[in-house]
Amino acid sequence: MDSLLGPYPEYKETYFERSPINFTKNIACPLILFQGDEDKIVPFSQSQLMFEEVRAKGLPVAYLLFKGEQHGFRKAENIKRSLDAELYFYSQIFGFITADKIEPVEIENFYDRQG
Repeated sequence: MDSLLGPYPEYKETYFERSPINFTKNIACPLILFQGDEDKIVPFSQSQLMFEEVRAKGLPVAYLLFKGEQHGFRKAENIKRSLDAELYFYSQIFGFITADKIEPVEIENFYDRQG
């Protein structure tokens, strides 16, 4: 992280400013989160907290956890699933039909908003 942001704690303010977890109050649109359970850059607890906070706001939100993945996904099947899940999420939020059948993703607060 030193090469990206600077050494901690000297650059503590930069770390704070670049961490989305500190700005969940600004989220005002649907969100899908993808998390590797071995991610050392974004801890599981932060992505889970972000999910919970967006869900509490009543916004459509989805969360997928990928076992054995880190910050950037490496396994082909997980890369495909994340891309398919993203497309499915968009199709539901924007109301279009995908050309191929895609495994659904549970979207919290979405069906509640649809009546």
